[in-house]
Amino acid sequence: MAKKNYDNLSKDIVACVGGAGNVKSLFHCATRLRFKLNDESKVEKERLSQLEGVITVIYSGGQVQVVIGNAVGDVYDAIIKNTDIKAEKTEEAMGGKAEKQNLINTFMDTVSGIFAPILGAMCGAGMLKGILILCTTMGWLTAESGTYMILYAAADGVFTFLPIFLAFTAAKKFNADRFVSVGIAAALVYPSMTAAYSEGVSLTFLNIPVVLVSYTSSVIPIIISIYVLSKLEKLLKKVLPDICKNFLTPLLSLAIMVPATYLVIGPVADTAGNLLASGYTGMVNLSPVVAGFILGLIWPAVVMFGLHWGFAPIVMNNIAKYGRDTLFTITGPNNMAQAGATLGVFLKTKNKELKSLSGSAALSAVLAGITEPAIYGITLKYKKPFYIGMVFSGIAGGIVAACGAGAPTLLSTSILTLPGYIGQGFAGFCIACVVAYFGSAIVTYLFGFNDNMILNPKKENELEQLKEEKDVEIKAPVTGEILSLSEVKDEAFSSGTLGKGIAVIPKEGKIYAPCDGVVTALYPTGHAIGITSVQGAEILIHIGMDTVTLNGECFHIHVKEGQDVKTGQLLIEADLDGIRSHGLEITTPVVVTNPDQFNDVKLAETKQVTAGDAILYCINE
Repeated sequence: MAKKNYDNLSKDIVACVGGAGNVKSLFHCATRLRFKLNDESKVEKERLSQLEGVITVIYSGGQVQVVIGNAVGDVYDAIIKNTDIKAEKTEEAMGGKAEKQNLINTFMDTVSGIFAPILGAMCGAGMLKGILILCTTMGWLTAESGTYMILYAAADGVFTFLPIFLAFTAAKKFNADRFVSVGIAAALVYPSMTAAYSEGVSLTFLNIPVVLVSYTSSVIPIIISIYVLSKLEKLLKKVLPDICKNFLTPLLSLAIMVPATYLVIGPVADTAGNLLASGYTGMVNLSPVVAGFILGLIWPAVVMFGLHWGFAPIVMNNIAKYGRDTLFTITGPNNMAQAGATLGVFLKTKNKELKSLSGSAALSAVLAGITEPAIYGITLKYKKPFYIGMVFSGIAGGIVAACGAGAPTLLSTSILTLPGYIGQGFAGFCIACVVAYFGSAIVTYLFGFNDNMILNPKKENELEQLKEEKDVEIKAPVTGEILSLSEVKDEAFSSGTLGKGIAVIPKEGKIYAPCDGVVTALYPTGHAIGITSVQGAEILIHIGMDTVTLNGECFHIHVKEGQDVKTGQLLIEADLDGIRSHGLEITTPVVVTNPDQFNDVKLAETKQVTAGDAILYCINE
């Protein structure tokens, strides 16, 4: 089967986020493109959300997250290929400084940037571990066989040398030298040092005692070490002579950071990791069922806002300390709950379009663990199925916590990934998934959905009705006296070059939206604004003549470009007396700039108008 072409979609996505020049960094996780932008106000969210191939758009963690689903990797590759965005683009590479963010946004952005790139490798390795356990349990392989040893090396190597993977991604995130970073990580898992830890050997460095800890599979020590390295490199590059900077910087970086990590960073981070792991396990052990229910209940909302990456350090630290994690295992059946709720909608609806959409979304969630199409396309849209899924996610979470199930890696729960959970509590985990899936499906079918939610007189969305109307009625944006365009003292307007319409000599300075639509042109000076109606009429409101020369003086803007507006919404306030004091006309043309799209543009027969009165009619019949 030929690979789908995402070239057009990639270009449209970048255009909707303000162009390549507005992108500070871009990476992707399992389902989402994660943009950091220079100016989020340039994002055309509505247009972006409506692109075929985009499920939804979320602002979270200081990022604009474009949810794609299974094809996110292909779309990301197409963006890199078809635009000026580089795969390794960072704030520093663009010559600027990262904008200040609140602590939560900074944390989320950092965590997702470090862990997202290695998720695929960890999932694959974890599933391979589960398959090997199944093979040895069923007697198909023995632990002494060469086949088992080679495959186990493939499965366990990712976790044993996890600090090396994290060093590389952390170096990209913190803008440190990647190969020096990997060198530091390699020193932490160097065979003789790991053997010294295992044998309890006492070591000193320049007569300073070294507190040895296990760095294989560790998370926190290497991340902190690479962050410190990024600061050290900047300092060294400032103070070292240019003639020897290229070789002295990596030399001093390794000579300083490896001992510093063994002496200070490692032991302190290891202690913090132990406290983190103990705190989580203590909470769960206090009341497994209650803790599991609460975690499962809130998890759909956490995923909805893209905040689940914030828990990744806890998960990876659990794996490093205990060889398995229970947090993402407890929350795993949420995928099945949302899949089940979507299945309930699929079985209940008679709407062909919704049946097709819900069927594919339910299948994607249960087979691949990709729940965004189910959540954003179905359950959240109709609310009750989402809440039902939340409740059964909580019930399943309580079951999983009670049976003590866990996984050796980060996994997205689905039928295909179930082997990754083989081990303690596996049967209970499977039962929890069944309860979440069928419970959500049955309750949604019986009580959570009916076609009245979509088959209503408004067709789900008032905008759809407006788009079907053939004629466009344009209201007066301001109160005043009507003037023919031919009488306007500006040839571009009076000759009709800019389009058909009328002019108003305003009595007050408040300019209102003449129709429902979107702001498609807004001059920084505030002297003119363009509105495109829902039906496609492009209306230009030009406040006064030559008022662009005021450079924004006398104008106060209340909207921004790309914003949806309703008829009568305040757009701009103009100081009419101020405009006159500069010797300028206040006559305000209101022009349809694309009259060729309509059979006729008729003018209202009136001399005086109040804001909100009909003044123009774009006729299609």
